[in-house]
Amino acid sequence: MPELPEGVCPYPRVFATVSGAHLYGFPSEDSDLDLRGVHVLPAEEVVGLVQGPETLTWMSEDRQTDLVTHDLLKFCRLLRKRNGYVLEQLLSPLVLETTPVHEELVALAPGLITRHHAHHYLGFARTQWRLYGRTGELKPLLYTFRVLLTGIHLMRTGEVLCDLNVLEGGPGYLPELIGLKRSAEHAAAPCGDFAPDVEALLARLEEEQASSALPEQPEEDGAMHELVVRTRLRGMADPPS
Repeated sequence: MPELPEGVCPYPRVFATVSGAHLYGFPSEDSDLDLRGVHVLPAEEVVGLVQGPETLTWMSEDRQTDLVTHDLLKFCRLLRKRNGYVLEQLLSPLVLETTPVHEELVALAPGLITRHHAHHYLGFARTQWRLYGRTGELKPLLYTFRVLLTGIHLMRTGEVLCDLNVLEGGPGYLPELIGLKRSAEHAAAPCGDFAPDVEALLARLEEEQASSALPEQPEEDGAMHELVVRTRLRGMADPPS
């Protein structure tokens, strides 16, 4: 794992994890490294007239590494909106930086997962499938399969799993496609009719959502609110026992 240089973010960071193709299991030789995380604005930059940045973006000089962080409050709001993308960032097993606040967020994550997260994965998959139709590139095709299989696994188990090499239920040619993607970030997809498999997985995700044992709404116990307030006012000290 790379180390971020000092001064990348002027605010304390709650965590930084690896997202993108490295998390999804199909980075190419020339893939850049996508890092995502959370920073904490001081109280005076939240309650006053001069507001601090809710989102910060940094890119390395060689443009091979980028970091995007959201303020803790914005990130938690996105989590509660059933945003699968930020949920994956929070639960990524590829952790560059962590803190006790990160650990608390991870512990709260299971109570935020609902069957309505399927809407995120259905919408994202359809967007990537349309992109593949326009470009013919392998990357959006693999994204389509990855998103659908992640959504299906989530509806069945309540577990966030993003690695396409580990996810089950995909067509047998996926390992071959992953191997082709490793040679170039924008490689063209091989000739083939992938539509039947994509349509079948879309239908399966809708079926899994309908039959999922996941709740309709996230837990409302106030723990995340308390975490945001405490972290904003006291910093990222160890949580109270």
